[in-house]
Amino acid sequence: MKIIVIGTGFVGLPHAAVCAEYGHEVYAYDKDQDKIAAYCSGDPKRIEHYVAEPGLSAVIKETMNRYLFFTDTLEDIIEGTDAIFLCLPTPPNHNGSTDLSYYRSALHTLAPLLANRQDQRRVVVINKSTVPIGTGRLLESILREHNVPNVGIASNPEFLPEGEAVEKSRRPDRVVVGADSEEDFRILRRIYSQFYNHVRIKYIETTPETAEAIKYVANTLLLTYISFWNGVGARLAESFPNVSMEDLKRGVTADSRISTWGSYVSNGAGGSCFGKDIQSLIHQFKSVGQPADLLQSVYDINEYQKSYLLDRAVRECGVNFNQKSVALLGLSFKKQTNDMRDSSALRVVEGLLGRGVREIRAYDPMALSEARRWFDPAKNHLYEKVHYFESPKEAIATSDMLFISTDWEEFRGLSRTIEQCAPPPYLIIDGRRMIPDYAELVERGYTYLAVGSPTLRRHK
Repeated sequence: MKIIVIGTGFVGLPHAAVCAEYGHEVYAYDKDQDKIAAYCSGDPKRIEHYVAEPGLSAVIKETMNRYLFFTDTLEDIIEGTDAIFLCLPTPPNHNGSTDLSYYRSALHTLAPLLANRQDQRRVVVINKSTVPIGTGRLLESILREHNVPNVGIASNPEFLPEGEAVEKSRRPDRVVVGADSEEDFRILRRIYSQFYNHVRIKYIETTPETAEAIKYVANTLLLTYISFWNGVGARLAESFPNVSMEDLKRGVTADSRISTWGSYVSNGAGGSCFGKDIQSLIHQFKSVGQPADLLQSVYDINEYQKSYLLDRAVRECGVNFNQKSVALLGLSFKKQTNDMRDSSALRVVEGLLGRGVREIRAYDPMALSEARRWFDPAKNHLYEKVHYFESPKEAIATSDMLFISTDWEEFRGLSRTIEQCAPPPYLIIDGRRMIPDYAELVERGYTYLAVGSPTLRRHK
């Protein structure tokens, strides 16, 4: 089938590449010419400058100019199209509602082209972005306003964890399709023919509104799991003597009814989806007069989690951050991505600078280039205090304390590096419980402050 994907970010680019891998003729459109030029180059470094996903550049290289084509003009590719996926930014407004300006702009560009196309075969315009419930009807009204003939609308929300976008596009847990007509469902079945009637993958057909709601409920439930374990499990282990976080997790999740997912504890969940989506759902509930107290609490717990370890360091360890050098390991919101949107590290940097540190010695295996854009001294002169290093060892050297903010696997083996570069007394603030042998470090004189345990010091 001929498919157009509008928007080539963390959702659109993997979706376009994997659709091409399955043999569709895919045109990935973006109005950002620099981005399109980077993708057309086939250079992994240039591609990963915009979207860093394991395996993605290889899929692009394999399919480009055979099944996958990049363009910054829609006019030349509109004829003969079977389906158009909208993979556009939907950031939050200040009141938590969803900003649909990118969405509306794209639709008002697209609709006249669809109205004037010569080939008037059936075409389905599909929301892949996470959009408020009822947005499909807005799409429908704009297409009707432009008198677009023989067109259907559908919702097909993405469920792609960053760092696994290619793998989850190839082997999703489920495919959710919301449409109004059997004709449109048939087009989506052809696009996803490898998943329809699959023995393992759930292929769910429903209304556009239900499909939109499924995405919101899924994401807010996942964040609820995370906030529950941070707000209840971690607090218990931090506040009551002899409560082991690891044993608590194992004992509770031994019940087959209770998911192990989310039972890890951390200094908060970030990324482009969780915070934005729960704020949007809170706003949607309020707009129809429904209470959203549970969702608000989930959101508040997660936001608090991003900065509370600095407060604990002051309260429990008597730390004065003023003029201190702090090693910060991890800048992306999670491992296997360079995405820093809503990363806990942003709040850590903000909190450290606000407390007057002398310098922040930052390291991340993928996000250093991204960090330089976030922490641009031209935007805030305090960012001059953020320095970048190419290894944990370099970042830790000469520092007064360490903060681990991202769950990169290489941080699990840090004990030896810490002992080589930072002799005790030295404070380790572990936002991800990444150091399994922390008890040995404590015995050697280090102070260990982590989510899910009280401050640990050697008894004198």
